[in-house]
Amino acid sequence: MDYSYLKENTERVRERIRQAAVAAGRNPDEIMLLAAVKYADAGEINYLHRHCGIDNIGENRVQQMLGRWEELQREGLNVHFIGNLQTNKVKYIADKVCMIHSLDSGKLAAEIERQAAKHNCIIDVLVEINSGYEENKAGVLPEEAETLCKKLVLYPHIRLRGFMTMGPVCSGYEEYCKYFRKTYDLIVDIWEKKLHNIERPIISMGMSESIEAAVACGSTCIRVGRILFEKQNST
Repeated sequence: MDYSYLKENTERVRERIRQAAVAAGRNPDEIMLLAAVKYADAGEINYLHRHCGIDNIGENRVQQMLGRWEELQREGLNVHFIGNLQTNKVKYIADKVCMIHSLDSGKLAAEIERQAAKHNCIIDVLVEINSGYEENKAGVLPEEAETLCKKLVLYPHIRLRGFMTMGPVCSGYEEYCKYFRKTYDLIVDIWEKKLHNIERPIISMGMSESIEAAVACGSTCIRVGRILFEKQNST
């Protein structure tokens, strides 16, 4: 199987991140490229990891993740869970993922704590913020994010590392920036209250269509799927 298009696509995405970082006066090395692999197969994921320097992947679906778990060449590969996570599915991934990006309720936090305690491990999490107040999207509302963060202090097996946001579909750069800046300011406000002993938060913000805006607004993790795996991108 010829996976060379993955290398070309990855180089394009990295260059977009680099240019956006330079334009914003930031160090490109501070920004993680996370491959969202919902539409990828195990062969593509392994190629990305072995030949494209992708060490972080994001899984959206528990069943899909488990179905290809043994096919993945996992040495040095960090598997994040970035999709909507039901409480009854936490037990299947608690000992497998390096981070859960989609913590959005006290109920889910309690179950993550319970499963992490069973495995005697600490699970890194990001609190997901629904920055666009969209009814069809997961995430805690911005004004409720701090309350959820305070609850996490009570859970010794959960380590809050930062925040994630999807943001609404926007018409262009300026509109994306409007939502991303509001989210960034909220994150900084919460973090400066030092509820958790983390020096610098991870800000998982921005996807394929909003890389430049997200980097300009302080994102430290870009989740990219579609443009990594489209074969026509290499032509």
